[in-house]
Amino acid sequence: MRRIALGVLVATVVGMILAGFPAREASAQTRAQFEQIRKKMVDEYIVDAGIKDERVIKSMLATPRHEFVEAKYRLEAYFDKAIPIGDKQTISAPFIVAYMTQSLDPQPTDKVLEIGTGSGYQAAVLSPLVKEVYSIEIVESLGKSAAATLKRLGKYHNVTTKVGDGYLGWKEHAPFDKIIVTCSPEKVPGPLVEQLKEGGLMVVPVGERYEQTLFLLRKKDGKIKEEKLLPTLFVPMTGKAEEARKVKPDPENPHLSNGSFEEEAYPSGAQPGWYYEKHVKWETDAKAPDGGHYVSFTNEEPGVSAHLLQGFGIDGRKVKQLKVSAQLMTKGSAQGTEPNEKCHILFTLYDDQRHDLGMQVMGPFLGDSDWHEETMTFDIPATAREGIFRIGLFGGTGTAAFDKISIKKVEGKK
Repeated sequence: MRRIALGVLVATVVGMILAGFPAREASAQTRAQFEQIRKKMVDEYIVDAGIKDERVIKSMLATPRHEFVEAKYRLEAYFDKAIPIGDKQTISAPFIVAYMTQSLDPQPTDKVLEIGTGSGYQAAVLSPLVKEVYSIEIVESLGKSAAATLKRLGKYHNVTTKVGDGYLGWKEHAPFDKIIVTCSPEKVPGPLVEQLKEGGLMVVPVGERYEQTLFLLRKKDGKIKEEKLLPTLFVPMTGKAEEARKVKPDPENPHLSNGSFEEEAYPSGAQPGWYYEKHVKWETDAKAPDGGHYVSFTNEEPGVSAHLLQGFGIDGRKVKQLKVSAQLMTKGSAQGTEPNEKCHILFTLYDDQRHDLGMQVMGPFLGDSDWHEETMTFDIPATAREGIFRIGLFGGTGTAAFDKISIKKVEGKK
């Protein structure tokens, strides 16, 4: 039901824009509506998802995310999703911004280094929580645009930006109390460790292109102690970090990792190789279709999503068709409050600029069913360069279980 309310607010903003209100009235009305939508976003996607730091929550409420995306994406700004900002980059989903900010434990006296300015949104969220924010962006057009946005909004005076390779940090302003990295290197850059103050914290996603883990690092006695937080998916750190990357994706042979869920789950239920878990449970059962484990989703409130996601590389010039298969079991699976809120297997494809090429759908899977295999073959557009694979209830109710999930290139197609 909360999601429906958010959709209604968005629809109201759309209606006002299309209705052609006088400019001054439309501006005031629309600002008020955006504030309502932002509060709903914080309630549903941040507080309900477990963010507890009151200062972080207050900053998320005060930061106008719609100001940090292109006009054509503004009505999507308060859904919990990444949004393209150009040059193959994205603005992170609100929950992950809040989660990383909370994990950083920002204090009013902190000097913070951010690697990957992007749109400027993360720096804006940090601004009221700390003394100083230094933010580096390697893409010149994005760095200049973010700086202009922060200046235009007129309240982020403690944020200093520059264009450069974040792998190298910002030595002249070191050491930093905290460092936050919003792009993923394969390994933690040495210069960032050197520039982190003794006792300082760093939050950084590390790993292969589509298999990353968000770490909290603490510097003690000159050494780094690490804590795994959760699996995640960020755009890669480019520049020197990308040049040093040893394991690279194989987009000519797309695949999913941990598709049978045999790797030990995180305490939250998240699965290695997957990310952005919602209401997922790692199950142990000797009768599982493949190995001794599978995942299940249970939801009783229509409209509340329950899902897992995984990214994968795919080159549509080489992969003409993709076969998807999965073992599936359902119990009382039913539609939520909207027609699309049902148990599905989905994947979305993107081009080399992360523009959405459309969603491919298997299902819906409703009612009751024992373990059985579902398969489907999809045509792949030549412009596809990566995808996001999704399983879950997506606002539907009941229980759904998944195991032995795979994607495979169909050979021989030209």
